[in-house]
Amino acid sequence: MSLAIVYTRAQVGIDAPLVTVEVHLSGGLPSFSIVGLPETAVKESRERVRSALINSGYDFPQRRITVNLAPADLPKEGGRYDLAVAIGILAASGQLPVEPLKSLELIGELALSGELRPVAGVLPVALACREVGRGLFLPSSNGDDATLASGLSVYPASHLLDVCAHLKAEQLISCAVANPRTHTYSAVYPDLNDVKGQLQAKRALEIAAAGSHNLLLVGPPGSGKSMLANRLPGLLPEMTESERLQVASIHSIVQRSGGEGLICQRPFRAPHHTASSVALVGGGGNPKPGEISLAHQGVLFLDELPEFSRKVLEVLREPIESGEILISRAARQSVFPARFQLVTAMNPCPCGYYNDGTERCRCSPDQVRRYQSRVSGPLLDRIDLQLSVQALSQKELMAYPDSEETSEQVRERVILARSEQMERQGYPNQMLEGKQLEQICCISDLDKDMLAKALEKLQLSARAYHRVLRVARTIADLAGAEKVESKHLLEALSYRVSARALLR
Repeated sequence: MSLAIVYTRAQVGIDAPLVTVEVHLSGGLPSFSIVGLPETAVKESRERVRSALINSGYDFPQRRITVNLAPADLPKEGGRYDLAVAIGILAASGQLPVEPLKSLELIGELALSGELRPVAGVLPVALACREVGRGLFLPSSNGDDATLASGLSVYPASHLLDVCAHLKAEQLISCAVANPRTHTYSAVYPDLNDVKGQLQAKRALEIAAAGSHNLLLVGPPGSGKSMLANRLPGLLPEMTESERLQVASIHSIVQRSGGEGLICQRPFRAPHHTASSVALVGGGGNPKPGEISLAHQGVLFLDELPEFSRKVLEVLREPIESGEILISRAARQSVFPARFQLVTAMNPCPCGYYNDGTERCRCSPDQVRRYQSRVSGPLLDRIDLQLSVQALSQKELMAYPDSEETSEQVRERVILARSEQMERQGYPNQMLEGKQLEQICCISDLDKDMLAKALEKLQLSARAYHRVLRVARTIADLAGAEKVESKHLLEALSYRVSARALLR
């Protein structure tokens, strides 16, 4: 047999398209060429494969070896094809049987000794293999990640010899069994009762969690903005199985081994304000997900919002609306999901004490205006809840009892409200739009007139009108109300104007 076909997978965004490795041995001067749009790391696999085969005790064919990675127009990157190429050469030269390869896929990087090294993006590969019904050979270090795709036959191997022994039926590799810890890991977040007072902010936090609404906290230093934001993930319901696999797939792309497994609690990402736009939305020659994709189905917290570059903040506008980010390069396009909940915090002025009831602020009106203008109006317009958080005095802090509501108590109400939304429309209220928004958030003619007058007086946009309706619907869900009433609309409107005293 001088021709062998082996199956493996590439990585494009969070997808894993099939790559067919065709290995042909022919007469002529000994050579080893790889075609099919391979980049440098793939071309270098020739030397890794040659040394791995020799050090594993196999003969390296002294013939003309041609390896085609099909489809030819799909760029191939990294060392993930090493194992498939090595097995293809052994099968084409008659040192391994060809028949077992029809129902298997192989992925892994080879060391010169023949040991298998982990690769990134294993979970998307495992999910794709499960869809077509093939088994998957991969490095042992990636085994736990692959078992997250339940129903897939996963064969973890630590050496090329282990794979060869299995294919020759000399020593079979046992299918990997899911590690219970891998499927039950859950992050632990600080409790809401650590925050003293700030009842309105806690209420806004509950509404944001229940409807997956974006939130802006404005206030002086030490008022508890960051403490509140860090407690939001603890109020959110656990992800569904589908959401967990989405999140795990994204994290699998940026690391070679998940380690923490299938996270049950939602992600919480808090990039520093020096982060670039590429770090935030993703990119690079081989596009990788950024912070907004790593926060998919979770929370993206931007502290000290005006300190971020304006260019960086503006790239958030499209993903907030669409829930995904398209990264275009000359050779390819990659789409990463980015359905995140944006939580931001900022001081009202450079010193932080503007309009806080004291005379500590020494900033001029022009300084305050320049500082706040770093955050554009269109971005603020996309934030549903905009809240003023005032600092409490030491006397007020000591006056609050220790028996305030815990995160678990608030979370129970959030779960009930979120389950109502999932039964009604299949997704959180924050995603309501079009005719469905009008039907689910139907209000009386009297309330429509009241809302129209409020919007005109407050000079709010049509986008803000829709966001007020969504927040009002969430407030109604928390109250167990079937219809959106006047009190729900008024509370929703209050969260659009709460921060206006601090924002020019």
